Amino acid sequence: MKFAALETSTEWCSAALWIDGEILSAEERAGNRHSELVLPMLEGLLIKKNIAIAELDAIAFGAGPGSFTGLRVACGVAQGIAYAGGIPAIGISTLAAMAEESGGVRVVACLDARMREVYYSALERMDGKPGGRWLEVVPALCAAPAAVPKPPGEGWIGCGNGFAAYGPMGYAKVIPDIHPTAMAVARLAAPRLAAGEGVDAAQAVPVYLRDKVAFTEAERGA
Repeated sequence: MKFAALETSTEWCSAALWIDGEILSAEERAGNRHSELVLPMLEGLLIKKNIAIAELDAIAFGAGPGSFTGLRVACGVAQGIAYAGGIPAIGISTLAAMAEESGGVRVVACLDARMREVYYSALERMDGKPGGRWLEVVPALCAAPAAVPKPPGEGWIGCGNGFAAYGPMGYAKVIPDIHPTAMAVARLAAPRLAAGEGVDAAQAVPVYLRDKVAFTEAERGA
């Protein structure tokens, strides 16, 4: 199976190429340049492996939560590739990709959502193997840092820039520089695509968790 993966939900932009279990990836801190970078990144990977984009069997992308603009970039590119090639697409949770990237087993993924809120989820690796399924012990939510629920049990580690912005939130170990990557998206997408979970391009949509993108002037003043 050959498929590409895209991740543009944070300030980082990355692309990956999965070829029968081998992963090739590229990543760059993008700021707000994701739309300029992501396709050239993918094209560079395809050239390295001498593969045409039409030879891909599927496309995966980081579906969110995350930056509204970034999520639309990855989803739009994935939809375009899937539609043009008549191939399935699959969206992967950015919080699950962070958990996968952390290398942990019990992981609290926390992204700074701005507006004094975080995107947050507690996930536990179900089979102990990289690329396996993650169980949402605390489903993904958007809330103030003080309001997020702690998962039951011990051995949880925190990862993500939410901890850099708001502190450890009671967790003994946090890794604030973990972010979702296309490589992690690819590892999580592979078994799901093999199981036939890919969808039509029109059904591949981002996960926002909230509709509001900015404070009003009155809210900013307060």
